[in-house]
Amino acid sequence: MSDQAYDVVVVGAGNAALCAAISAKLEGAHVLVLEKAPEDEKGGNSYFTAGGFRFAHTGLDDVCQDVLVDLSADERAQIDLPAHDRDHFYEQLMKVTRHQADEDLAWTLIDGSRPTMAWLREQGVRFVPMFGRQSYMVDGKHRFYGGVNIEAVGGGAGLVEFLLRRTNDLGIEIRYETGARNLTIDRSGRLKGVEVKTIDGYEEIPCHSVVLGCGGFEANPEMRVRYLGQGWDLARVRGTRHNTGDGIQMAIDIGAQPYGNWSGCHSVGWDISAPPFGDREVLDNFQKHSYPLGIMVNLNAERFVDEGEDYRNLTYVRFGRAIMQQPHRTAIQIFDQKTVDMLRDEYRIRQVTKEEADTIEELAAKLELDAEKLKQTIDEYNAACQPGDYNPAVLDGVRTKGLSPDKTNWALPIDKPPYVAYVTTTGITFTFGGLKINDQNEVQDLDNRSIPGLYAAGELVGGLFYENYPGGSGLMSGSVFGKRAGACAAEYARGRNTAAAE
Repeated sequence: MSDQAYDVVVVGAGNAALCAAISAKLEGAHVLVLEKAPEDEKGGNSYFTAGGFRFAHTGLDDVCQDVLVDLSADERAQIDLPAHDRDHFYEQLMKVTRHQADEDLAWTLIDGSRPTMAWLREQGVRFVPMFGRQSYMVDGKHRFYGGVNIEAVGGGAGLVEFLLRRTNDLGIEIRYETGARNLTIDRSGRLKGVEVKTIDGYEEIPCHSVVLGCGGFEANPEMRVRYLGQGWDLARVRGTRHNTGDGIQMAIDIGAQPYGNWSGCHSVGWDISAPPFGDREVLDNFQKHSYPLGIMVNLNAERFVDEGEDYRNLTYVRFGRAIMQQPHRTAIQIFDQKTVDMLRDEYRIRQVTKEEADTIEELAAKLELDAEKLKQTIDEYNAACQPGDYNPAVLDGVRTKGLSPDKTNWALPIDKPPYVAYVTTTGITFTFGGLKINDQNEVQDLDNRSIPGLYAAGELVGGLFYENYPGGSGLMSGSVFGKRAGACAAEYARGRNTAAAE
């Protein structure tokens, strides 16, 4: 056992965990960060994200005060950024989760989002508008849509680097290749330490409090099948290989309450050539999120979702799961020359799985699809397209009629060759099931009592996302709850130190 007792031990080193560590340190705590991954695989799942944040604000003037502080006057003049106030944030979250999200967690996220963005900026994180991914040029301005419009400079990798820089500046110790294995408690049920495994063996680290911020179980194929269902062991993992559910299991082993949507997860359309786990150079560019501009078919050459049901920020997670239900977990996105120039930058990476042809029949042959069936599907879709004022930046109501399913927005005929197709599968990002916490981020036991000294933040907090997810709210949740968990853990440790001194 180590001779040194810490006030707060943070398990994990992604966005939520680093926010917790920084917050605890700012409250005067002696903090240790444990990271199972080696240093060259640092950053958890956060490293592989686009770095986008959804938060409550009243428009461009508001966010330029203390978030987008680097924008020039000329840049501001070219931006149309709709307000995204707290009520709209709540409506979007409840809409996609079918009103299953925990109300208390939802309002904590929403009301904490704006001040936490300012806090992140104070910690050195720089932000920019997501020009390339979340806006279209309309009447000479960048028209932003969908609610997640601001990203960390450098994306998720940049976010991690900013937070690590702040962590190092504050003198917070990080131990890499040190995976937490067990939580130890005394006879009263209080946390007294963490058992870890290093390359040299096992060690117990004494501490007053622990913040679990080490992600869900998305990188654990056995747990994916057990909780998500048959076939999920075959899904590609978008991010780190190290999120195997350790924190959740450690907490459950000492009586923590499982909570939330354990059969649900965040998943996306992911290039079929992507590796089993995240690539630290390609990062999130294997995703393919411009499907509202075209159609998606399965290997039977059949459409299976309404590609224009809503902004992609509100549908891509559910559609990722829908792809898992298709033959061989495969979906093909098809576009013509009317929209191909509007595809997001991720469609232009060298590693993309792409086919192009001058006729639908030739395209089908390259994709090894039934040419007659694909031609029939596209002909029927084209015939069903209705006239209207097409605008990709708003829900334009330009739709089809008579199909099952219809496309209810952005429905343009696919009739201008050459035709381009991209082959995708499902990439899993994180799991929705986790631990129950209270309004102090304390982990609750099976009797709805707090486990003294145990806190949680980030992906392993259950109860916020069910079945679907509004884009950009994952990083925001990690920051909001990480910041609060760190502060509460530090306060608890301060009380324990005071009691010991007396």
